[in-house]
Amino acid sequence: MKTADNVRTPPAQTGSRHPTRAAGGHRRWRFLRHYLEMVAAMLVGMVALGAAVRGVLALTGREFPAQYPELAALEMAATMSVGMIAWMRHRGHRWASTLEMAGAMFAPAVALFPLLWLGVITGDALLVLEHLAMFPLMYLVMRRRRAEYGGSSHG
Repeated sequence: MKTADNVRTPPAQTGSRHPTRAAGGHRRWRFLRHYLEMVAAMLVGMVALGAAVRGVLALTGREFPAQYPELAALEMAATMSVGMIAWMRHRGHRWASTLEMAGAMFAPAVALFPLLWLGVITGDALLVLEHLAMFPLMYLVMRRRRAEYGGSSHG
């Protein structure tokens, strides 16, 4: 805007000296919030469905994790995925994105099976390592589709 003496005046302030930073912070918060919502949905699925599976197994007299660590790892991935899939579909995610995220739940277990079979890790270690790998894999899947998960579509 020009004044009578041909000098530019600054545009009206919007309350933020760096509006793009504020928008970027908002996108990062939405992305993080979505990540935490999915983790919470996974935990609900793991606790609720996992308890049901273990209850049925207890009725059959089997000790699932100790006798079949591969099945325990797959059961864990499945129960976590069900909760997460339900939440993602509720949030309006497409099936491709939803199944891609579910794959991030199963990939660590499958990748770790050979170490279990070779005796490098125990069944308990399999479950711990599976969980530790899931969280960064989820993050990577989300980064791949940043715009869909509430983050910036660039950078």
